[in-house]
Amino acid sequence: MDLEIEATLRRNRAEKRRKFLQDRTLASILEEEAQSSDPTSSYSPSSREFTTYLPEASVMADEHQHRVTLEDYSSSSVLQFFTSIARPEVQAYNINYPHSLIHMIQGNLFHGLPNKDPYAHLATYIEICNTVKIAGVPNDAIKLNLFSFSLAGEAKKWLHSFKGNNLKMWEEVVEKFLKKYFPESKTAEGKAVISSFH
Repeated sequence: MDLEIEATLRRNRAEKRRKFLQDRTLASILEEEAQSSDPTSSYSPSSREFTTYLPEASVMADEHQHRVTLEDYSSSSVLQFFTSIARPEVQAYNINYPHSLIHMIQGNLFHGLPNKDPYAHLATYIEICNTVKIAGVPNDAIKLNLFSFSLAGEAKKWLHSFKGNNLKMWEEVVEKFLKKYFPESKTAEGKAVISSFH
């Protein structure tokens, strides 16, 4: 594996050197043409140096933008947001949730299975969240902050499928959650079953 990496590195360096030499040759040809077409222009070594090394800088800058290194794959800066729920603005300076609250919430996990009732999950979740009052923190902010703890499996994946910090309101989370796990088609299906019952 190390031999492959070394060979690739050599190839990349050789390619970079070849491009640099081509650009340098092209720059010198253009400069000579400019001098021969304009006899009144004065030649200064500093201008030649600038013209010669400008292509190298642009090539290196271009390669730096497009080239992906092993460091890029190992860096964690790629993920700017680790949650899809934005942290709500609150008056409290510091928020500490009791561990018992989080344990109670995790005792009522919703996995997104078709036989589970999302309304029942939300009702229990809201009931648990209402057991806590924190000065300067609205009830909806508590529900919003802790909602991801109540999900697992496919439901957790669904929540993380939204762009980072995209969900800002509790009502928005509830609406999207119910639209996903209790769509209108399911409601229509339930009504059809009830109306055709004998």
